[in-house]
Amino acid sequence: MKLLIIRHCEPDYSIDGLTPKGYKEVELLTKRLARENIDHLYCSPLGRARLTAEPTAKLLNKEPIIADWAREFFYCTVKPDYMKEPDCCWDILPEYLKSRNGIYDPEDWKSVDFVKESQVPQAYDKVIESFDAFLADHGYERDGNCYRVTRSNHETVALVCHFGITAVLMSRLLNCSPYSLWQNCVTAPSSVTTFFTEERRNGIASFRCCGMGDVSHLYAGNEPLSFHARFCECFTDDTRHD
Repeated sequence: MKLLIIRHCEPDYSIDGLTPKGYKEVELLTKRLARENIDHLYCSPLGRARLTAEPTAKLLNKEPIIADWAREFFYCTVKPDYMKEPDCCWDILPEYLKSRNGIYDPEDWKSVDFVKESQVPQAYDKVIESFDAFLADHGYERDGNCYRVTRSNHETVALVCHFGITAVLMSRLLNCSPYSLWQNCVTAPSSVTTFFTEERRNGIASFRCCGMGDVSHLYAGNEPLSFHARFCECFTDDTRHD
């Protein structure tokens, strides 16, 4: 199976929609996805994801299946001691996070002080439960750190969602802490992250990432990369710091 995890195009968060640039990205992304032979198309219920998915769905004559568990993870907040108010559970100051032993451990991250005091572990587990069920529906049942194959296949499954939730899903597939991905990686708007199953022993599969956050369709269309989800490259830059 091939799994495509696609971040929505450049968002206008004020209206849960897309910017004018975002609609340009949609056009280029749709052309790319038309070549992917998608068998199943899923989508977050949020507007920016649905607007990204709809042109591909129309082109393929497929109604996107709404996956409520794939909505953005913004509803979960944390409050490290340097914050005045609770805020998003990622985008933590690097110097604070890297002083927390266990934050990058696949299991111990849930026990780190500011995480343990939040609802993040419970919300994470709930999403993972739904994601495991989703993969099981497509023939791959979670079994320890691998997957038991119940229906081996070459289908292409596409999911249009968000960066924060992408990191959650990838942490499950890669057996790592979500903070390893939330803090140290980013998927730009309209990017495509690709996983293939590998069944090297009969009935036992794992998922392998062969491309994270690919935006080659933007380069092909001479469309610049969006800055959304990134921070300032240099402190003196007039770009996002917090």
